[in-house]
Amino acid sequence: MHQRVVDELGLRIVGGAWEPGQPLPVEDVLATEIGVSRGALREAVKALVAKGMLDVRPRTGTRVLPPEHWNHLDRDVLRWQQAGDSAALLRDTGELRRIVEPEAARLAAGRADPGDIQALYDALAAMEAAAARPGRSGYVEADTAFHRALLDASGNRLLGSLGRAIDIALEHSFAVSTQTPGAVEASLPAHRAVVEAVEGGDPAAASAAVLGIIDSAEREIAESPGLAQG
Repeated sequence: MHQRVVDELGLRIVGGAWEPGQPLPVEDVLATEIGVSRGALREAVKALVAKGMLDVRPRTGTRVLPPEHWNHLDRDVLRWQQAGDSAALLRDTGELRRIVEPEAARLAAGRADPGDIQALYDALAAMEAAAARPGRSGYVEADTAFHRALLDASGNRLLGSLGRAIDIALEHSFAVSTQTPGAVEASLPAHRAVVEAVEGGDPAAASAAVLGIIDSAEREIAESPGLAQG
């Protein structure tokens, strides 16, 4: 029940049902409209305050905060943005990847231990197995695991946490890009090149290989038949 109310309000905010600075309807009215108790509504509002989406003050009521205040790495916020403004989320994800992943790969080439290398090879093997299955079930999940493993292999704990925070955005991006014909087939050798460069301790090659993956993904997203639906 709690998550349903949080989702209902969050989707409305992301969808522009209330403009920044605009107060939410009075508690009784909004609770009745959603079909929940006032207590359930208050708990949902608290959750959205914690995400930076609402501000509650005495006498002025509960107001919507502008998007620059939102926690855009929050998993719920990412889900709501995926549903509400997919194109913007895809753009933001691509830009973040371009800023972060090549440097993460460079660091991984100098820091990755045998466990990190094995995690990358395991994710690559899962991608290859999924690519060979009818419908390619599990491919997007394996691809996401690969990129999380790469950020972990950087040896930077903040980058590792970032990978886990944005996995919903990565999954959404990969789900769209892999619908382009030929994308999966081209992606596998590119990912293998990343692992081999990291294992070989070649920072420049690792960084360049990841940048190539990102470049390809952006082209595939632009051409994807799933872009309109995503």
